[in-house]
Amino acid sequence: MSQAITKLVQQHRECDEQLTRCEAALHKGDADAAGRAFLLFSQDLDAHFKLEEHKLFPAFEQATGMTSGPTVVMRGEHADIRALRDEAAAAIEAGEVDEALGAIDTLNVLIQQHNVKEENILYPMCDDRVPGLGAVLGFAGGGCGGGCSCG
Repeated sequence: MSQAITKLVQQHRECDEQLTRCEAALHKGDADAAGRAFLLFSQDLDAHFKLEEHKLFPAFEQATGMTSGPTVVMRGEHADIRALRDEAAAAIEAGEVDEALGAIDTLNVLIQQHNVKEENILYPMCDDRVPGLGAVLGFAGGGCGGGCSCG
């Protein structure tokens, strides 16, 4: 697995950790901590999806000629994840803890299923087929590609 793919997988884990922190804070009744963790999760998720949708997927499509294949499926799943994320955000904002926890539980399942497909199918295909993947993603020279909360 290339360094670029390792960084993409790391971004998945960073999103997972923020969502877990949010869920734990909701269970403890700490709405402020939950809101902060969810905001970080949301920002990390948006940055990661932007990296994939604007750099990774187009590079894969160009390298393979596949414009109606796995990237279309992943974009559709991104839309579903965003919609559920927005539902959870609204519940957190409204102080509806049970609704927020339910949405987060579903979101966790959806994200894990999505990540398994990316990490085991799409990412290896990208690694094999996209020349200079690290540079394409902005990881060359130690960059994060814009898909994390480090900046």
